[in-house]
Formats: sequence, structure tokens, C-alpha cells
Amino acid sequence: MNNYETLYVLKPTLTDEETAANIAKIEAILVKNGAEILATDKMGMRRLAYPVEKNERGVYTIVYYKAEGTLINELERNLKFNEEVIKYLTVKYTKQKEVAQFEKLVTAANVVKEEPKTEEVVADEAPVAETPAPEATTEA
Repeated sequence: MNNYETLYVLKPTLTDEETAANIAKIEAILVKNGAEILATDKMGMRRLAYPVEKNERGVYTIVYYKAEGTLINELERNLKFNEEVIKYLTVKYTKQKEVAQFEKLVTAANVVKEEPKTEEVVADEAPVAETPAPEATTEA
């Protein structure tokens, strides 16, 4: 099995639910065809380098996976016919240095996914009040 990374850009007009449904649909295609998904990096809304289908922005997502080469044609065929996808790109990692970089990317994507997105305040810890700094007086 080879290491692959597929980046795709969804239309910015989609709701969060529609975006999540499209991501799940693409991951389902991968799993159905025998791919092992290692990580998914949902990068969010970003500005495009140039307008694509009159869109200035897009929702970027990267999927890192291991699969056979025959899967790529099926995946890209589905991405091409999905009206919500405005751009896509698949990269294959084969050389030893490329595979090492691929593993770093997968690790980084998994770390981002595991971090909590909101800060929780512990009830036992009272916020520390800041003491005002003494005012400096200058006498002439």
C-alpha cells in the first residue's frame, strides 16, 4: 500500500453540516475501496490564490491515507462529479524522505485534532487579581 495525501477545497457557501457531510462522504469512498485513513486535517475557510468558479474563498481539507493505486482513479472521479468540490489534488509519497515527511504531517494532523478547542476554567482555581503597578511620579 502506498501513502497518499488528498487536498480538496469545498465551496464556501456550505453550512457546517453540509461541509461535515461532504467530508464524511469522501472518507466513506476511501474506506469502501480499502483505504486506511490515517488523519484528516480540516483546515477551515481560506482565501484562494485566484477565483475558482467565482469563489474567492474555500473550505480546505486534507486526508492522509494508505491505499492501493487503483483507488485514486475512483476517488478523483467522485471528487470531479461532486458539485461542492471546486478543486482537488492527490500526492503520492514513495521515497524514504517523502515517507518520513508524510509521517510528520500525519502526526501533526492528529495532534491538532486532539487539542481541545475551548478553554475550560477550573472552579477550584480562583482568578488571581492583578495588583496595580505603583505610579511613577516625576517631580521637577
